[in-house]
Amino acid sequence: MRRSVIAARNLVKRFADFEAVKGVNFTVCGGECFGLLGPNGAGKTSIAKMIYGFSPVTAGKLEVFGKDIMTGARNIKAKIGVVPQEDNLDPELTVWENLLVYAGYFRMPKDMAQRRAGDILEFMDLQDKSGAVVEQLSGGLKRRLTIGRALLNQPALLILDEPTTGLDPYARHLVWQRLKKLKESGTTMLLTTHYLEEAGQLCDRLIVLYHGEILERGAPRELIERHTGNDALELGVEPARHGVLMEGNEDLIKARQTLGDDLVLFTGHGRELAERISGRAAALGIPVRHQRLRPANLEDVFLKLTGETLKED
Repeated sequence: MRRSVIAARNLVKRFADFEAVKGVNFTVCGGECFGLLGPNGAGKTSIAKMIYGFSPVTAGKLEVFGKDIMTGARNIKAKIGVVPQEDNLDPELTVWENLLVYAGYFRMPKDMAQRRAGDILEFMDLQDKSGAVVEQLSGGLKRRLTIGRALLNQPALLILDEPTTGLDPYARHLVWQRLKKLKESGTTMLLTTHYLEEAGQLCDRLIVLYHGEILERGAPRELIERHTGNDALELGVEPARHGVLMEGNEDLIKARQTLGDDLVLFTGHGRELAERISGRAAALGIPVRHQRLRPANLEDVFLKLTGETLKED
């Protein structure tokens, strides 16, 4: 058994009369990337802020490194790196100066701070931007610097709150590459995200949050297999013909979903189901505008659980 880094029991966060987090339970083990997946307003950031001691716990128990966050926050914070949703870099300082100023918060000796800053620049591939003023950097470079800054104190736990929101796909993948390297080195990470691909790429386990509650939990691939099977068959068929088209194929259909006029069938037998459906449509003269077989994903799981989609921007 790996050691527990975070343990939440009946965790509640309330703002006046609004309950943002409603008695959630989860454990994060050492060395894993644990995801909090859900739309805006699901409670992800509220949970993250309680973990790094920025927002007090309303009720329940929250332990980080085996200590209660409400009584041991000072010691806990020293071992945590935080990447907030919004960049809070000093825009008028250079990349190098931002790192050295931040190192001062940990009372790091000057030679150690400079050594760590150099290591960070190399790891985040920012060496050629060392002397650049932050306000002149692109969004992707700022995000890489924010992540690098969070690594200065060599944290035992890295908390990433929507780390790639607002980035273009290229910049997002560059950030994912660096986070994968951290994961391979054994860094424990807590990741909040509404990007399905991000969760699938990085997370060992995750919880699906919706209106402050946990709907599901498990490894990404486990959740897909549990709820949808490995394949999704998308069919452009008149809604009135959905039922008759599925007749006789129920043994292969794990779940179904209607998206507008389209029918999506989830299955563990994609090719066989696609052939059967095509044959039945032809035999009955049912027009099919389009048919596509694709791998099922976490978006499908979330849609099945909530009836809503998690749109990526």
